[in-house]
Order: sequence, then structure tokens, then C-alpha cells
Amino acid sequence: MSCSTFMYLLTNYINGMLVFTYFKHPMFYENPRYVLFIHMVFNDIFEMSVALLLHIWLEIAPFMRVPICYFFLILAVTTTLNTPLNLAVMALERYVAICNPLRHAQICTLRRTYMAIAVIWFIGLIPGASDLFIVFAVEPLSFFKTSVYCIWENFFRSPAQVYKRIYTKTLYFTVVWLVIVFTYLRIVYAARSASMSEKSSAKKARNTILLHGIQLMLSMLTFIAPFTEYIFWMLPSSWLLDLHYVRFFLVYILPRTLSPVIYGMRDDNFRKHFKGYQLCSSAKVKPSKEVVTISYKD
Repeated sequence: MSCSTFMYLLTNYINGMLVFTYFKHPMFYENPRYVLFIHMVFNDIFEMSVALLLHIWLEIAPFMRVPICYFFLILAVTTTLNTPLNLAVMALERYVAICNPLRHAQICTLRRTYMAIAVIWFIGLIPGASDLFIVFAVEPLSFFKTSVYCIWENFFRSPAQVYKRIYTKTLYFTVVWLVIVFTYLRIVYAARSASMSEKSSAKKARNTILLHGIQLMLSMLTFIAPFTEYIFWMLPSSWLLDLHYVRFFLVYILPRTLSPVIYGMRDDNFRKHFKGYQLCSSAKVKPSKEVVTISYKD
């Protein structure tokens, strides 16, 4: 756990600096692009915290009461699904900025941005909430008084629940992929027909959409993670703890570690303020070495 904990602390330190910079300067919290970015940062912090807490808990006490387990799982699933949805909205914002710049300020207002964030959370909550209703309908009330090993598979007792989960995630990621591919192609087309002064901003937007695609591929690791559970149970039990740790690190920690680097540090405005903080922290007051002699005369 030491490596994951170190990466968690390092990532949240960088994320904390991004949040501090965001709230300190109006140029960030008055810009819809940065509002969406900082929402993803908050979501990553929350998701990593829940995932690490669950992982540590399962190492110490593998079995957890069903209501507590389900509460943590709903938080984990919702924040996991929020990431690709947020990437799709960020891609659409860049598409409007490049392909329809005259209407960007009218379409991408702060009010609509916060409404989009609320919709992201609502859509992300639907799968977990619907699974809870299914569990209530299928399982007796005595099930909620028991303790289980806290993974989603222990709540899916019928094939319909498994298929529903697969179809839901497939739908989510397919829609997000279509949005990212569409916005990327439109921005590439706009860059070809743009003037020389506009090509630079179009190229940056195109690279940003590519980064969205990379981040989405990393997010899709959570989609294949449940299928590894069936493989794990066929392996020697002495390997399970190490395999769960490797999967936890690759699926939950590593993608969230890369997120502030490929987005925050890449942005010129954030990088400029980060350098300013670094210079301020390195500046130290050095004591004077000059010796002052004071003489007293009678």
C-alpha cells in the first residue's frame, strides 16, 4: 500500500495546488472551461479517496455490513462514471470555442456549465441507484443485515443484473467516444480552413481532445476490472491480495495521477501561476553578515 498511498498523496497535493490556484484567481472560476476542469479534479480527489478507503478497509477487515458497503460502492461507481461524462462536456466546450467562437460566450455560460455538472452527477448516479432498487426487489430484508466482501459482484445474484451493468457501461462509454471522435474531427476540419492566426488555437484544441481520448481509455480500465475478478478466483488464493493491489493501482490510482499532469501542468495559465508559487517558496530572507560596531564614549 505504500506506493499507492504515496501516489495518492502526491496527486492530491498537485490537485490541491490546482484548486488553490483556481479559487485565488477570477480568470479561472469565471471561465466555463476551467470550471469543468476543476470539477474533474474534485471528482478525482473524491474517487481516489473512496477507492483507497475501501481498499484499506478490505485489507484490514474483508467483510463489511451491506448498507455501509453499498453506500461506498454507489459513491465509487458514480464518481467513476462522472469522469468520462465530464470529458465529453469538456470536449463539447472546446468544439464550440473553435467551431463557433462568436456564440461561445452565449452558449457556454457559467450557469449552463453548473447545470451541465448537475446533469453529470444525475446521470452518473442512475446506474448505482437503479441497482439498489433491483437489490431491494430481489433480496430479502435479512440480506441487508449481513456482511459481505465489498465488491459489486456480491450484489448481482441474477444474470439480468450482470447484463444490465454491462449494457449500461457500454452505452455510457460509446456515447462519450462518439462525442470525442465527433468533436476531434470537426476541430481538425476547422483547423484546416482556419487562418494562420487561428491555427494555433485550433491545434491546441485538437491536442486537448486527443488527451480526452487518452483519459477516456484510462477510465475504461474500470470497465474491464470486474471481469478480472472471475480470473482471480481461478488462481491460487495466496496471489489474490497482490493481484487486487495491482488492479487497484492500475485502475484507480494511475489514471488519476496522470490527470492533473496532462491537463493542469499543460495549461499555460496554471503553469504560470505554479512557477510563481515555486519562486515565492524558494525565496528566503538571508541574514546580513555585516557586523555593526557600536562604541560608547564617556
